[in-house]
Amino acid sequence: MENLIYISVILPLKLDWEPCYSMEVPACQPGTRVRVRFAGKDYIGVVSAVGITPEIAPGKIFPIQEIESGLATITPAEISLWRKVADYYLCTTGEVYKAAYPALKTDQEMTAVRAEEREKEKARKLEEAFRQRVSRMEERLSAKEEKLATTTAPKAREALEKGIEKLRQELQQATEAYLKSHTPETETENLSEADAAVQSATQPTVHPGARLAVTVRPLEPLSASQEKAHEEILAAFDAGKPVLLQGVTGSGKTEIYMHLAEAALKAGRNVLYLVPEIAMSLQLEYRLKTFFGQRLLLFHSKESRLSREQTAIAVRQPVNGNYLLLGTRSALFLPHHDLGLIIIDEEHDNSYKQDSPVPKYNGRDTALMLSTLQTTPCKVLLGSATPSLESLYNCWSGKYRKVVLNEKYYKGTLPEIGIIDTLAERKKRGMVGNFSRKLIDRINETLARKEQVLILRARRSYAPVLQCQECGAIPKCPHCNVSLSWSKANGRMVCHYCGLSQPFDGKCPDCGGELKSLGAGTQRIEEEAMQLFPQARIARLDSDAAQNRNYEKRVILDFAEGRIDILIGTQMIAKGFDFENLTLVVLLQADAILGLQDFRADEKAMQLMEQLRGRCGRREKKGRFIIQTSRSSHPVFTRLHGDEVIQDYEGLLAERKEFHFPPFTRLITIDLKDKNLKRMELMSRMLADELRKKGFDVTGPFAPPVDKISDWYLRGIRLNLPKNKELAASKKRLYQDIEEFTKERKYTGHIALDVDPV
Repeated sequence: MENLIYISVILPLKLDWEPCYSMEVPACQPGTRVRVRFAGKDYIGVVSAVGITPEIAPGKIFPIQEIESGLATITPAEISLWRKVADYYLCTTGEVYKAAYPALKTDQEMTAVRAEEREKEKARKLEEAFRQRVSRMEERLSAKEEKLATTTAPKAREALEKGIEKLRQELQQATEAYLKSHTPETETENLSEADAAVQSATQPTVHPGARLAVTVRPLEPLSASQEKAHEEILAAFDAGKPVLLQGVTGSGKTEIYMHLAEAALKAGRNVLYLVPEIAMSLQLEYRLKTFFGQRLLLFHSKESRLSREQTAIAVRQPVNGNYLLLGTRSALFLPHHDLGLIIIDEEHDNSYKQDSPVPKYNGRDTALMLSTLQTTPCKVLLGSATPSLESLYNCWSGKYRKVVLNEKYYKGTLPEIGIIDTLAERKKRGMVGNFSRKLIDRINETLARKEQVLILRARRSYAPVLQCQECGAIPKCPHCNVSLSWSKANGRMVCHYCGLSQPFDGKCPDCGGELKSLGAGTQRIEEEAMQLFPQARIARLDSDAAQNRNYEKRVILDFAEGRIDILIGTQMIAKGFDFENLTLVVLLQADAILGLQDFRADEKAMQLMEQLRGRCGRREKKGRFIIQTSRSSHPVFTRLHGDEVIQDYEGLLAERKEFHFPPFTRLITIDLKDKNLKRMELMSRMLADELRKKGFDVTGPFAPPVDKISDWYLRGIRLNLPKNKELAASKKRLYQDIEEFTKERKYTGHIALDVDPV
């Protein structure tokens, strides 16, 4: 059929191929979103190619249902990024499309489009009614003017002239009223949130960052050591290398980031500034706003839907010149263009890794992929006080250039480190609850100097475990293989995996005996601190409290401005913050960070402790970092000596190489889940055996530490692939082998691949 053309379409599904559809000429362009029918359901897909030669008979090819002209066109760079992510993380392009444009986001876009269509139809009808009314009035006016031309009687002429003047006034008033009712300001007042999103798409938009009322000022000059690092970074950029900036905490890495960002913006390029967690962006947001004003954009899950939509529009079509976008890993999938610089702050942080659903991508590595897709070269800067071994390996191999910044910006000394052995303290009755008497003295001394304290406990809630004093039973989640935590603040037992919440009455559900709390979470630490330090102003910040974004922002601001004396929280408070008056940081029950069954456990523990140490003594005041642990002889702690932390990266790299672990090999985990335990155990064993027969280095199957979540049983299989020229082919072969396994045994939907697990 001469008037038909064939297109391929990416659907938000796990498909190893892109379905072919027909449409009438003239055809749309790649990137256009179209509504199509697939397997009996409607989907909004993305046109990936136009004018293709179909591989099946034209009579079996369905036409598209419609072009979704109201939805934004996907850029070629976006599609290229999807393909790169899919290829590296062993999933399909459709699965990446689904992650970048999830159903909810697309539905919201459609709602906005429908709202715009309704507004246009309403406006069309109002305009038609207005035109008809004007036409009738003009006909009456014309008739009176014609009659006036032939009338000679004075009284009759006077009456006609008055009638004509009245009609002219009515016509003018009707026109003015119509025009006034259709100004953008009047329309916006009565719009719903969805309609407001439409209005933001069709009216000039102020960047979301503009909502912070601050006075924009010039950047501060760099110190001598910062300027030296800055020059080394520029030299590496000129050589076409990504740069790893390893700077001690408090050395002023952020100032260097801002100078590089300002240079990129002045050159007419855009900047993407990634942080691993939302909490980090809160303090950084105000700081960047002070220097970049309305050029600052924000994008993360705690921004409102309308704000995220406005940001996506501003990225696609900037209205205030070039932008600096501050965001978490999800910001990578915005329609970026002309990026001149990507900053990856705290590049070592595990929060950059997406754990579920597919694709299980790492934001750090995906950012590097994005940089290669810009039409002109895009520079990449990774920063951390405690770099990942993967990034250090890339420096060692010549892929990255390493720049070191060892001098603290405010010339302060490194915090003093103290280790308190809680086993020894308990023997001499030196503990009061979870606080040693030594620690209590240090906290009181700090408070007496009007300085601040930060206390980290790696577990939230009041108690992570409850146990019956009669029968010994431990209440567990019926849907997950974990104990229920006690949240005393709201009087409930909760599961932090599936969200189950049950009332807590203090009685054992099995025998009615008394339930006693075991261990201590942040709520209990907060309660004990209030009893021990009654005069102190104390606040808690963990993921439970941070569900309220306004509370989270207020706590961070209050602590920064000295209205809180002691801040208690989980690991979210350990990263990236700059609190001027904070001089004492405490790690309680440090054993918890050592209990990971993971070859990266020591590396992660060292990184956490260095990050914590870096939160205190960031100005001229001497800082102190105190660790309470019952395992004071553990190698991680024995690496701490006086004012120095021996970061034994070379030793860790040597161990990794000896035992064939990353970064010297490529690690891939096959995650299996099934609601039928016996079937999953059988299938996992069969899959592991088949992969071994095909020559893969296989460990497992094994049960993860939490082997049941939301009624799904979990198993894992780990593969180590050599880093050689056959790596890409080996990954592709692994993917194909697993796909064949699932199809032959009709076990689809139960297996996911995790490349580079953390």
